[in-house]
Amino acid sequence: MSGKIRIIAGQWRGRKLVVPDKQGLRPTPNRLRETLFNWLAMYLPGSRCLDLFTGSGALGIEAASRGAKEVLLVEKNSDIVQNLRQQLLNFKSSNKLDVIHADALQFLKGTPKAFDIVFLDPPFGQDLLNLACRLLEDGGWLSPQALIYLELETKISSELSLPNSWQIIRQKQAGQVSVFLVQNLN
Repeated sequence: MSGKIRIIAGQWRGRKLVVPDKQGLRPTPNRLRETLFNWLAMYLPGSRCLDLFTGSGALGIEAASRGAKEVLLVEKNSDIVQNLRQQLLNFKSSNKLDVIHADALQFLKGTPKAFDIVFLDPPFGQDLLNLACRLLEDGGWLSPQALIYLELETKISSELSLPNSWQIIRQKQAGQVSVFLVQNLN
């Protein structure tokens, strides 16, 4: 059984994304996505975005819908990648929107390309967030003043270990989920 989530705003406003029923796949709820994209509104047009652990693709596709120039979606589950690629065939856009089939942490060990905005919403319960943050910082994946969105379980938010050059500029809690918008001060 699969579900659907809708694009909130931009050129694809109201379009629905089919979300396959996969264990651990939990799209960011509309309310949190709306908050996030209100935070990012002035930074999105013309930006280069990286959506690691993309899952449903909702964050990256929403960014493209709202004017990001380039969005790279990275997902390791082949069924989810196939689903995303199939759905994106129906999205006509001048934006560059690509899906990469790869493990996010292995991807970050590859050749870097600087991004302006990064979405980090790894599967819960696997302790991937702190390592992903370090790899982003140390690997040269961030443009100067890049923004990083972090989504994690509230119960482990105290364990969040950010690089020294990152500063939390916004945060919110919604039920069992805590979200942070962080800026790379380099």
